[in-house]
Amino acid sequence: MNPIRIVIVEDHTLTRMGLLGVLEEQDNIEVVGEAATGSDGLKLLQEIQPDVAIVDIGLPDIDGIELVQRFQQGQSKENKGKTQILILTMHHQEVEVLAAFAAGADSYCVKDAELEQLIEAVNTTAEGHSWIDPAIASIVLKQVRKTPNISEQTASEVITIQGLDPDQAKLLQTYPLTERELEVLELIVGGHSNTAIAESLFLGIGTVKTHVRNILSKLCASDRTEAAVRALRSGLVK
Repeated sequence: MNPIRIVIVEDHTLTRMGLLGVLEEQDNIEVVGEAATGSDGLKLLQEIQPDVAIVDIGLPDIDGIELVQRFQQGQSKENKGKTQILILTMHHQEVEVLAAFAAGADSYCVKDAELEQLIEAVNTTAEGHSWIDPAIASIVLKQVRKTPNISEQTASEVITIQGLDPDQAKLLQTYPLTERELEVLELIVGGHSNTAIAESLFLGIGTVKTHVRNILSKLCASDRTEAAVRALRSGLVK
C-alpha cells in the first residue's frame, strides 16, 4: 500500500518541524514537501499534487483560505479532488471555520488537538472523507440546523448534506441501529472523538471504531459529520 503523500504549509518553523517529525514517524505517511508562505505553498501543491495538504490559515502574503480557493479553482478536471485539504489552525471562530469549508477545505483540525486526533484527521482526509475537529463540530452542526431544507447552496452555506431519502430510510428500517450504536451516535453528534467516546462508554477504541463504521454504513454516510447531520434530520438524535 502506497504511503499518504503530504505537503505541510505552515509559517511557524517550530510548528512545521514538529508536524514533520510527528508525521514521519507514521509508517503510512510520507511528507513530500513543506512551505512557509501561502504563495510558496500554492506552487508546491500545484507541482506535487499530494494526497493531503495540511494548510495553516494564518500564512504570510496570502492566507490559507485564499490559498485553498486559488488551488481548487486552478485544478484541472483530471486532478480535481486528487488533493484533499486539511486546515490546521489555532482559530475556531465561526466565520473562519465556515470560510475554510466554503473555500474548498475537506477537513479542519485545531493545533492543540491530541496526536491521535491529528493522525486520525490525516488518515480520514486521505480516504476522501471530511474530518471535523470536536472543538469546532458544534459550529458546523449549528450551520446545518439553521438550514434544514438544503439543496444547492451559496458559498456561505457550506454544508451540502441531505437527510435520509426513502431508500436510506428503508435500509435503516431493515438494519436498525442497536442501542449501543445510538449511544455512540449521540456522542458523535456532540462532537466527541473516538477516544472520548471510548472513555465515556467504557469501551475499547477498536470497539468504538467498529460501532462508528456500522453507523456510517447504516446511515449511508461517508463521514462522521454527514452521519451527525442525518441523525439530527431523521430524528434519531434530538
